[in-house]
Amino acid sequence: MSERSKETKIEIKPWEDKDLELLFQLNAPEMMEHLGGPENNEQILKRHQRYLQIGEKGCMFSIHSFPEAEAAGSVGYWQTVWNAENVYEIGWSVLPSFQGKGIATHAVKALIEKIKAERKYKYIHAFPSINNPASNAICRKLKFNLISECEFEYPPGSFMQCNDWCLELESIL
Repeated sequence: MSERSKETKIEIKPWEDKDLELLFQLNAPEMMEHLGGPENNEQILKRHQRYLQIGEKGCMFSIHSFPEAEAAGSVGYWQTVWNAENVYEIGWSVLPSFQGKGIATHAVKALIEKIKAERKYKYIHAFPSINNPASNAICRKLKFNLISECEFEYPPGSFMQCNDWCLELESIL
């Protein structure tokens, strides 16, 4: 099942085995600058398996740009516990050649609509690095509320300074 955004020419599709090449592309140093640096091949293969097997805990998607139908990035959500509350966490990444075109914003917006339909949790949180102006701008555009700066563990074993952005799903029903 795929969903096409009405506002821009993108499509988000559930993650498939063939998306492994996209994951390797998203692992480039410039793409991982705000996420602790590139992962090694073994880590990428493990991440790919997690994306394929996420099950009922969430869903990962590849983002495709039209009319070319090229893979442009990824977007996804997963269940997590934040401040002793069950919430969804959301994350995204768009390849450099597709950045600055609104693709990530539209993909995140399409994903929020999917999450909203589940009616499972009250909040979605995003944790972009405080040094990632583009991801923080997406949160602002989509009406997430900036809660605070926080220390966030990502990747496991490494801590970074992030902004905790929160979107209350009931406020957008």
